Amino acid sequence: MSSHQFWQQFRYALQLGFAWMILGFLVLPMLIILPVSLTDRSYLSLPEHSLSIQHYQAFFSNSAWLSATGQSLLIASIATILALIIGSLCAIGCWRLSNGFSNGVRLFMLAPIIVPTIVQGLAYYRFWAATGLFDTYIGVIIAHTLVGLPYTIITVSASLAGFDVKLEQAARSLGASTWRTLLHVIVPGISPGLFAGGLFAFTHSFDELVIVLFITSRGIATLPKRIWEGIEDNIDPTIAAAAVLLITITFAVLLLGALFRSLSERASARRNQLAEEH
Repeated sequence: MSSHQFWQQFRYALQLGFAWMILGFLVLPMLIILPVSLTDRSYLSLPEHSLSIQHYQAFFSNSAWLSATGQSLLIASIATILALIIGSLCAIGCWRLSNGFSNGVRLFMLAPIIVPTIVQGLAYYRFWAATGLFDTYIGVIIAHTLVGLPYTIITVSASLAGFDVKLEQAARSLGASTWRTLLHVIVPGISPGLFAGGLFAFTHSFDELVIVLFITSRGIATLPKRIWEGIEDNIDPTIAAAAVLLITITFAVLLLGALFRSLSERASARRNQLAEEH
């Protein structure tokens, strides 16, 4: 092995080690919650004598925790559907116009990921209190929908950038209406972007805490809010079990998205191969 190859491999190993160190720094603090959730003690700590699932049993036998999980799933599901519909229509409209006005609209719709979350929470609190939406499901769903809109607009706009506009023109020239073209040509063509946007909107809504703390009181308790209040009130390890469940659901959604993206890429590659063969 020459000295040049040695230094090249050494530099590659150094970069790889640095990358794994950064990844460990970001991920390992989150994983510490897993052994804490299996502690055999009655307070937040690492296991002393053995592993125990008693705190998971306490979670699934407690109606308050189950209700909080159900509320989070319900709010995140409805907010994701609304964000997908509104965000996709906005992205498609801006894509069709493709002028300065549409660029301004797209930039304005991305504001929720630019403005600090705590500022948004304060703004929602003032407006929701004045309109009677404070501490209501409708108020939380609208807030989460607005926060999820940028993710659907970004992913759908990215998919539209690679969409062949000739397919739309062909459908319109054959007599298809605007809605038929949208549903049968454009939507299937941008389905990976729709799915990715839905995943981002769902996970963000399911994990969101700051805005919920501003716009709810005792009427609504999502899972992140319940965990937050539990930490303030006591040190019951059931909080750790709930946190593990929250992380598990989030990772499951992300893995589902990665699987769907992989299948879409394989299907697209197969279609391109068949097109070249014919």
